Amino acid sequence: MAALFPIYLSLKNKDCLVVGGGKVAQRKVQSLIAAEASVRVISPKITSDLLKLVHEGKIFWKQKKFHAEDLENPFIVISATDDENVNKEVATLCMEKNIPVNVVDDPPKCTFHIPAVVRRGDFALAISTAGKSPMLAGKLRRQLEFQFGEEYEIYVQLLGEMRERILKEIPEENKRRKIFKRLVDSDLLDLIKEGKQSKIKERIEECMYS
Repeated sequence: MAALFPIYLSLKNKDCLVVGGGKVAQRKVQSLIAAEASVRVISPKITSDLLKLVHEGKIFWKQKKFHAEDLENPFIVISATDDENVNKEVATLCMEKNIPVNVVDDPPKCTFHIPAVVRRGDFALAISTAGKSPMLAGKLRRQLEFQFGEEYEIYVQLLGEMRERILKEIPEENKRRKIFKRLVDSDLLDLIKEGKQSKIKERIEECMYS
């Protein structure tokens, strides 16, 4: 199998189709909603949680079996049914139409894989085994969740704000790079974790003007 190309996609307002309405499909739908995708679900039946999302207007549901005409130019497709024939049909049609498709727990039928993710705001770590061992990917995700705590969300947000400030205030590229490096190499993360707000401001100024 060729090496996979890691990529983060913006799914905001993109049409994403999920075929299937069980617990596995539900997890995929929830991940797509978190990415602000426009989610369509096709399945004769869906879970009570998915039905709640329909009533809340967060997803669209077609109560029917999948047919070829359901591929109304979606951005991506996820097939999560317990029917191997349906999953095969979805994968085949998507590949013919060059639509990215993921068939849950069936790597040969996938043109993209969904990694296990540790997410802290805009900070995200993705772990993939190319579908060979989702269990291992999940284990590594749980381990990394302990290593990369909630402080990383604040840290990355702060670095983003500082980047905007530096780009606005410092015209020289070399000087910018030195400041970026000082910020990342500093003890800012530890100060955030310890909640030392005055020290954080002090350290930022030191990195800016030292």
